[in-house]
Amino acid sequence: MEEQTPENQDINFESRINLKPLQDHVEAIKKEIGKIIVGQNEMIELLIISILSNGHTLIEGVPGVAKTITAKLLAKTLAVDFSRIQFTPDLMPSDILGTSIFNVKTNEFEYKKGPIFSNVILIDEINRAPAKTQAALFEVMGERQVTMDGTKYIMEPPFLVFATQNPIEQEGTYRLPEAQLDRFLFKINVDYPSLNDEIQILLENHQRQDTLDFDSVVPVLNAKQIAHYQNLIKQIIVENHLLTYIASIVNNTRTNANLFLGASPRASIAILNTAKSNAAIQGRDFVTPDDIKRCAKVVLKHRLFLTPEREMEGYTVEKVIDQILETIEIPR
Repeated sequence: MEEQTPENQDINFESRINLKPLQDHVEAIKKEIGKIIVGQNEMIELLIISILSNGHTLIEGVPGVAKTITAKLLAKTLAVDFSRIQFTPDLMPSDILGTSIFNVKTNEFEYKKGPIFSNVILIDEINRAPAKTQAALFEVMGERQVTMDGTKYIMEPPFLVFATQNPIEQEGTYRLPEAQLDRFLFKINVDYPSLNDEIQILLENHQRQDTLDFDSVVPVLNAKQIAHYQNLIKQIIVENHLLTYIASIVNNTRTNANLFLGASPRASIAILNTAKSNAAIQGRDFVTPDDIKRCAKVVLKHRLFLTPEREMEGYTVEKVIDQILETIEIPR
């Protein structure tokens, strides 16, 4: 009798949900983005996970590491509507949500929708707009609807917000409110490319003669397929002891002496959904502790705040998350 190795078990489990088309589409998206972007595989994969999990993503990194271009290219691989909003200090809520305009012909006010009414929205330099404008995003990001003059306007699915910000430059910027940070599924920190990747960037840039052919990137998924895969993700199996594991991780953030503010139940649900998506793109229809650990780091880092004492000692939120993950016993 053949021994049941983990590889054999994966093959047996895979037959319950056909994840091959999803994996093929994920690889196709990566291939299309790879026509222009070198490296940044972690950012690209996490962005794909956020799409499958139907969540918004905050991308943070210094200027020039391809945050905005990657988000634009990802949007081009999706056959859905796309809009880009450049946040500036003088931006008003009506510039995002739209406004009511009086129509002299009908003698009535008409609502002119703003650029937020799209499927994929790229908000560039999100921390450059003041609090009043930031607050305009609360309802639409949290509830996927806009209420204007007493009327609710439901956003057409998929509705995904990708936002970028620069962590270094502080002049002319506004700190994002905690309530808004919590509405982002992920916060992805984008690092500098490796030496080999940077050499490849220079080679490709030289061969392209410093031009970017965005038209070479073609759509891979349409809105109907995205909705299908988002529903497929919900069928991924999660054992009860893994639910307890997620709850224990999040609960620890609320009682941890190093943290001033812990994570909410929204974070628990985010870890659950993204762990399912992570398992699916690996070809598994079941979640493992490794899926949870990988996603927990990206889900929690922007939701936790250190105590003043720990900040002065040079602690980081990432270090505290690692300590929590080491402390909580991994279920077997």
